[in-house]
This record gives sequence, C-alpha cells and structure tokens, in this order.
Amino acid sequence: MKKQRYYFSTQHLNLILLSFIPCLLIILGFLIDSPKEIFKGLYDLVIAPDILLTDYLAVGGIGATFLNAGILGLLCISIVYFLKISLTGPLIAAILTVIGFSFIGKNVGNVWPILVGGLLYCRHKKIEFKTILTPILFATTLAPAVSEIAFGLNLSYYISIPLGIGTGILIGFIIIPIALHIVHFHSGYNLYNMGFVGGIIGTLITSLIQGFGFSIRTQSILSTEYSVFMKYLLIFISVFYLIVGYIMNDRSFKGYSDVLKSSGHALGDFTERFGFGLAYINIGIMGLICIFYVLLTKGVFNGPIVAGIVTVMAFAPFGKHPRNSIPIFIGVYLAAIIKIFNASSTTVIMAALFGTALAPIAGSYGCIAGIVAGFLHVSVVANVFQIHNGLNLYNNGFSCGIVAGIMVPVLEAFFKKEKK
Repeated sequence: MKKQRYYFSTQHLNLILLSFIPCLLIILGFLIDSPKEIFKGLYDLVIAPDILLTDYLAVGGIGATFLNAGILGLLCISIVYFLKISLTGPLIAAILTVIGFSFIGKNVGNVWPILVGGLLYCRHKKIEFKTILTPILFATTLAPAVSEIAFGLNLSYYISIPLGIGTGILIGFIIIPIALHIVHFHSGYNLYNMGFVGGIIGTLITSLIQGFGFSIRTQSILSTEYSVFMKYLLIFISVFYLIVGYIMNDRSFKGYSDVLKSSGHALGDFTERFGFGLAYINIGIMGLICIFYVLLTKGVFNGPIVAGIVTVMAFAPFGKHPRNSIPIFIGVYLAAIIKIFNASSTTVIMAALFGTALAPIAGSYGCIAGIVAGFLHVSVVANVFQIHNGLNLYNNGFSCGIVAGIMVPVLEAFFKKEKK
C-alpha cells in the first residue's frame, strides 16, 4: 500500500509539474490581451490555413496563441489523468510537442478529428485508447490537413468542413499501423518517426487534392514583435525545470553524467532509466542550449522557433541530451556557412532545432557522424517541404527519416566496430 500511495503521489506531482507550462501560458494570455481580443484571435487561428509556416503569434496575437497552447496542453494532461496512464519519457515528449506546435499549426479545432480516428481504431482493434495515446498525440502533425480541406479549398462549408473532419478521422484511424511499419526504415535513429509517417501521408493527401484540381497555397507568416518576451519566457521555463529537477534529484546533479553517456537510440526513456529529477534537469539544460543557439545565430524568437525549442525540451526525457544534440547544431551551422543558407533565418534555425531528431546517430556513432547528419539534413529539409506542401507540421521529422534511412545502413556496414 505504501508503494502504491507513493506511485500516485509521484504521478500527481509530475502531472502538476507538466501542467506548469499550459497554466502559465493561459494566465499570461489573459494578462496581456483582453478576453475580446483573445477569443477573436482564437477564432482566427481555427479558420486560418495552418500549413507551414503559419506563426500563430502573427495570425491571432499572443493572447490567443497562449490560450490555444494552454488548452491543448491541459487537454492532453487531462486525458492522461482520467485514463490513469503512467507518465513516461515518450508521453511527456508527446504532450510538450503538442504544446510547442500549438504555436504553428495545431489548434483547438483541428486536432480533435485525428484523436477521434485513433479512438475508432482502438475500438476496431479492441484495445484500450491509452495504449496508443502517445503516437496518436504525435499524429496531430497532420492537423493542417484538416484545416486546409475544411477552410482552404474555396468549397462550400457544408461540404468542406465535414470533408476536413472526415479526413482527420481517417488519418487517426490508419496512422498507427503505418507508423509501426515505417519505423524499420530508419531503425529508430529518427526520434520523430511520426514526422516521417506524416510526410508520406501528407504527400498522398496533397497529391489527391491537386489531382482534383485544387491548389494548396504555401505561405510564410512570421512574427517579430514578441521576440524579446518569448526569449525571457523560454529562459524562465527552462530554469524552472532545471531547479525542479535539481531539487527532485536530492539537490544535486549526481547521475547526469550517465544521461550524457546514453546514445538516445532504441527508444530510451530517461525517466525510467535515470529518474524524473534528471529528466527535468535535462529539459532545462536543453532549453537553455537551444536559446543560446538562437542568440548565437541572431535569430528571432517567433512561433516556429518557440515550437522548435519546446520540442527539443520535449524530447529531453526521451533521447536528446547535450552530448548527442550539439553535433547536430554544429553540422547545421557549418552547412549554413559553407552553402547558400542564412544561419539566422527561421527555417535554418528550425533545421538545427528539429534536426536533433538525429541525435541517436551522434550518440551511437560519434560526434563526426552527428555533424554529417546535421549537415545533410539542412539540404534535405529545404526540399522535401515541396512534396507535402506544408500539410505535415513535422517537416524536419520527414527529412530526418530520409537522412537516417540513408546514413545508418552505411554506418552499420563500414563503422560497426565504432558503434557504442
């Protein structure tokens, strides 16, 4: 009984700590903007085309964006609570990723159909919804497909909205078995497997839409006015988790060296292997490293950059740490210097942040392999976007799947002895 009580108290504590970000965002949203501005902005987010790159800070304003992110974050946490699901590194990654992408494409209107599709899949397979909660949350990468079909094709809303909802439900229904099959292509060396899956399904949806004579207008809507505020907010959140982790880990960094020795491959759950204290420490440290990189490259803290930083923090309990992620940053930065890319542009900084999905390559095969992976990723991600026209929010995950799928067999064949 004592052990059971301890489990539930620890579970509740972690849910409260995870709720810190969405609650903070909702409070700040109403402190910054008036309710009228917030709800008007939230409506604008729901009906806006959400394909990459759509910065919600520019579309709906900071108050509406914060409320949107807060609601989706609390929705995910509430599902975990009511289904009595144990928090794990992958589940934390999924929840924080949803919060991060609530700044650039996921909203209170377009994620529901995919979740409903996942629920129907569970009923068809006669399994519990909690068994697929983590991957179905990641599957909301295709939420822009729901919005684009519902509001972006210039059809009557009587036709387009049901069609968009139906498409989202179908995506949620079929994406789990596809994801389980595709993971073998990159052997788990791409942490954003659902981004790779989303890229493939997004390509199919784009082809069908264009095949019926409709066009998907790509866009790049970015904000600049909230950069300073977002920078300090991200620093505050990172330091918060760093301090919380330090306290939970008996007021020490003891054991963090073991985290740094992990390759990040084979679905490494840091909460299970090293404890929640060290996982929170790693979240804080990875957040600060990302912020430093953006400052180093003189980038702007807009919606996409915020999404990138929060996503890196999301995977800090599930595969990423400074030792296997920094080589990816170096590779991207070198590519920007040598090639035609601008290191301070939002897209290149996003490539560096999201490119850390390839961290297991650096963790398994060494720093040089990680640098090469980052170097290759910049060129690939700049081109694969055109295949799905932004319907897949995890475009970098799509690119990382391609890079890992090519690099890993070569590394296995010629450098297997060096693998750690």
